[in-house]
Amino acid sequence: MFGALGRLVSRHPWYVIGVWVVLAVVVITTAPALQSTSDQSEFLPDHYESIKAATLQADEFPGAVTPAAILVFERKDGKELTADDQAAVGEITTELGPKLGTETFVPTIFTTDATGQPNVSGDGLVQIAIVGLAEGATGFDTQAIDDGKDLREDLKPLVDGTDLKVQSTGSVLQGLDSQESTEQTMAIVGGATIVLIIVLLAIIFRSVIICLMPIVVVTIVSMVATGLIAWANDMFDLKADSSIQVILIVVLYGIGTDYILFFLFRYRERMRQGAETRAAVTHALERAGEAIASAGGAVIVAFMALVLSSLSIFRAIGPALAIAVAVTLLAALTLVPAVVTLLGKALFWPSRKWREEPTGSRFGRIGDAVGRRPVAFVGASGAVLAALAVFALGFNASFDFNSSLPKDVESTEGLTTFQEHFAAGASEPVPVLLSVEEGTTLDDAQLESFRSALADAHGVDEAYPGVASEDGSAYQFSLILDSDPVSDQALEDVKGPIRDAAHQNAPDGTEAYVGGTPSVFADLQKAMARDYSVVFPVAALIIMLILALLLRSLVAPWYLMAAVGLGFGATLGATVIVFQHIQGEPGLIFMLPIYIYLFVTALGTDYNILMIARLREEAREGREPRAAAAEAIKHAGPTIAAAGVILAGTFASLMLGGNTLIVSMGFALSFGIFVAAFVMSMFFTPALTALIGHAAWWPGHGDEKRDDEPEQELVSTS
Repeated sequence: MFGALGRLVSRHPWYVIGVWVVLAVVVITTAPALQSTSDQSEFLPDHYESIKAATLQADEFPGAVTPAAILVFERKDGKELTADDQAAVGEITTELGPKLGTETFVPTIFTTDATGQPNVSGDGLVQIAIVGLAEGATGFDTQAIDDGKDLREDLKPLVDGTDLKVQSTGSVLQGLDSQESTEQTMAIVGGATIVLIIVLLAIIFRSVIICLMPIVVVTIVSMVATGLIAWANDMFDLKADSSIQVILIVVLYGIGTDYILFFLFRYRERMRQGAETRAAVTHALERAGEAIASAGGAVIVAFMALVLSSLSIFRAIGPALAIAVAVTLLAALTLVPAVVTLLGKALFWPSRKWREEPTGSRFGRIGDAVGRRPVAFVGASGAVLAALAVFALGFNASFDFNSSLPKDVESTEGLTTFQEHFAAGASEPVPVLLSVEEGTTLDDAQLESFRSALADAHGVDEAYPGVASEDGSAYQFSLILDSDPVSDQALEDVKGPIRDAAHQNAPDGTEAYVGGTPSVFADLQKAMARDYSVVFPVAALIIMLILALLLRSLVAPWYLMAAVGLGFGATLGATVIVFQHIQGEPGLIFMLPIYIYLFVTALGTDYNILMIARLREEAREGREPRAAAAEAIKHAGPTIAAAGVILAGTFASLMLGGNTLIVSMGFALSFGIFVAAFVMSMFFTPALTALIGHAAWWPGHGDEKRDDEPEQELVSTS
């Protein structure tokens, strides 16, 4: 099949390129913009308590003030606020209110607390003003970001000429700073990725055209993939996480360059044997096409397994990444061979070394060593991975998204100032909703008893009396926590003592729901535990099926997936060592294990497929298992090493972003790819296959020697 595809593409390269250009133009001009959200509640199904609380609050208390922004006022000289200063705060907020974007913010800014007293800290140094969220607004969409920018621009001149300085924080402003941080990260990551790919390809091929080809091809692929993803999100109402665009850059450039390398190494190998360009393209696609397609299929399946997640964040990310890989795969099998056909030998300009077969190859020596002592290599590489995997048991999931923001952005600095002078939880009171059954009446004593029970719960600094809805069918209580509402401590307090107090002390005929951000995080934690038990095994089973079909074996898929699983554990363990033990982080973002699993499992399988496919090819030439493993490492080793360095490097570029979430993800994924390429695929997998021998290919016996197939006619290149 891939030979036929190679002949088709090599005979009609201009038609193939033309189709891609037309496709890119159509998608770019007609696709909607790719939207993302950072509202974690949008990712949860309706049956979780936090969502029930939010729904009840929206239905019964539509006028309730949800803090969207907090303005933190101080004197420039650091002294206590005077009466004149407090009056200036009132004048500033009164003038600012009507200027606010009414789609996101309510026009009235609150400068007093629930008792009508000014929101001044106990030490008199700070006063805050609360900007409420408009009815129907989420505070996490594109409009909110724009309104947040306008708020800061309108606020600054109002403070000029006073003795005050102000910092703006809160959910909307944190979202604004997060987006701007992400945009900076995208620019840094994109630039670093491109530079890295160009430099590494220059070292490997010494060709100007090969250095630029992945950039051009992936740019076209990126435009098409982004448009298709936006269409899919729009069609199925998917909510993409705000980090998806950064990850897409790395995935497209990293995987795209990998697949291009898989093809180019086989093409160059054939050209060195004296083949004519079209024949070499056909041969390269015939030999590498199955491995590329199978590797891409494994990645796509792993990502698509995320549709089984209960969280829409992963149900959106999974198809998005699957679409990106599918377009990249299609380009690697059609667009790249078409471009190579047109360029011919000029592809390698100005290098002349491409004609020469390397002698004394280090990969040949590595292959010989693995072939002679497979037991030692299996034991050593397996022991290293197992030792690192032990530390994965110490992984502590964190839901503190604020910790991922840079420390020097205004919303972080404003929140720090706020928490130094007020109860940490005052930035976002946690709502507790009582739903009253029809026919049930609550008296003041019952409501006070419930409030008192909430106030006594661990983690609660203050509990305000309940407010009845218009029809008396619900009551809303507000809790001020003694920890930051987005912190891990708040999550633990809400998940345990606060929810317990609310549920156990709800009056007869009522049902209590705890809402707010920490409640959302608690439900996310529960949903993630469920997803781990579903997504991981399903992805592994489907990838094993792909391996079984590719290798015609029921044995090899088991130890290949076991190797990848060991790589996953080692990667997570190494990340725990670096960030939790060495850097002293209390935890790592909760999404990290599923990202590691998907990328390391899927992309690690890529390299295993390439190595095992080459090993089978060598075995079919009549070599015994150990000799076949040695030859496979000699020929496939350079491809895997080059691809591994480039992909690990592209993921490592994420560490330049300065965002804690992105930095930890960059380290984990780059380390995982390094392990997959240079430990699993280079040593563990071929050594283990050599040890198992012919039994590894049962029952298909795909390693049996086959009669030589008619070769494409070779034309001298001299």
